[in-house]
Amino acid sequence: MNKREVVSAFIDRINAHDVDGICALMAEEHTFIDGLGRSMKGRDAMQEAWQSYVAMIPDYWIKVDRVLEDETAVAVFGRAGGTVASDGRVDAANGWETPAAWLAVVGSTGIALWQVFADTGAVREIMENMRKK
Repeated sequence: MNKREVVSAFIDRINAHDVDGICALMAEEHTFIDGLGRSMKGRDAMQEAWQSYVAMIPDYWIKVDRVLEDETAVAVFGRAGGTVASDGRVDAANGWETPAAWLAVVGSTGIALWQVFADTGAVREIMENMRKK
């Protein structure tokens, strides 16, 4: 697979909520950087993080509008959204959607870097409101 195909497969696995499939496309030394600039390293750490994220937002999705690439990276532009679950239940009132972009660096063994550029304020607000209840 070329870089663009690897990134497309990665997004397909994210949209399918397939944590094993997501991690299979990562390089062992994978680095994830979230929308607030926090980072996490390593496929094993990301396996646990994705499992937690899918439990928290079981219908998380990425919609791709545009993809650009150069020799080293693939940039994806679109939207992300989902519904924050409360005690394992999905309530449409806890839904969110936001414009987003992602930067992927794809190496010979998979995605070495996945960086998210998105305003996650809506998700944080929903979670804060759920904690207050």
